[in-house]
Amino acid sequence: MSGNENGAVGPRWPRYAGTLALAIMLGACGGEQPAPEPSAAPGDAAQEADGAAPAAQQEPPQQDDDAMSALSVDELRAAARQAYAESRLYAPPGDNAFEYYLALRERAPGDAAASSALTDLLPMTVIATEQSRDREDYEEARRLQRLIERASQEHPALPRLATTIEEAEQATARRIEQQQLTAEQEAERQRALEAERQRQQQEAQAEAARLAEEQAEQEEAERLAAEQRAAEREEAERLAAERREAEERAARERQAAAATEPATPDLHAISTPAPRYPPEALRAGQGGEVLVEFTVNPDGSVANARVVRADPPRVFDREAVAAVRRWRFEPVGDPVTTRRVIGFNPGG
Repeated sequence: MSGNENGAVGPRWPRYAGTLALAIMLGACGGEQPAPEPSAAPGDAAQEADGAAPAAQQEPPQQDDDAMSALSVDELRAAARQAYAESRLYAPPGDNAFEYYLALRERAPGDAAASSALTDLLPMTVIATEQSRDREDYEEARRLQRLIERASQEHPALPRLATTIEEAEQATARRIEQQQLTAEQEAERQRALEAERQRQQQEAQAEAARLAEEQAEQEEAERLAAEQRAAEREEAERLAAERREAEERAARERQAAAATEPATPDLHAISTPAPRYPPEALRAGQGGEVLVEFTVNPDGSVANARVVRADPPRVFDREAVAAVRRWRFEPVGDPVTTRRVIGFNPGG
């Protein structure tokens, strides 16, 4: 059934073919109304055939309308939602979604949710009217017919329903008169009618419960999948944040090292052989860099080489220091201490 936040009603069943199937099943039972009085005794049928107005055509009692008129708009909307959720779509009389939405529309003509709900309920109620007529439950058929007329006086099914109910009721009266049914036989017919109505209602409610359970299972599966996706996003964001933090920290350390590095005279390298790439790191495709501090002796040789910083630590330290120790520079007047960053790139 259609609706919004203020007008959503009942369980969220699919509104495509499942809605019509549910309408047919729920319409088959005619609702949870009390068992009707016997439609006609043999003598009554004869009286109706002579032109007396049948009891089912009399105006219905007004107690239900009076009770609804005491409810506020919000109370009517809440009652309609609850009735729909409990499959009380058009029965029992005075306590069903159809009548609550009628009352809500009459109290609040601009309520779009009420109009939408009635539009959805009308096809179900027409089906239920026809089925009540077919099982000779004319009191229920006329009650549902009046509900349809209240909802839409121009509904195309109304003339047909009125004619077929009248014809069916007259045919039943003739049959009852012809068969001379006793009061006991008619009572048994009514009991069978009520038993069939209850059976159909139970079947419809069981099917509605099954559909609701399937919908709940689907929503739970979607919720779990959404939680899994959210957890994966959070983990990816955490790892990305850690990488950014490590990169920022390394950049700060390089800046700090550059800021604290003492001013040195120009050094002119004669030989700077590249470091050997550690086999394990090369196989793993691992890269990094090492900041090495060392002293250039007056003759251009290197001494006192040590690691100041390494990223990652202890992977490239030994090879970086070994390489720097083999470096040679042009002679200088006095020993010069300096720093160099030795990079390791597996693709370079």
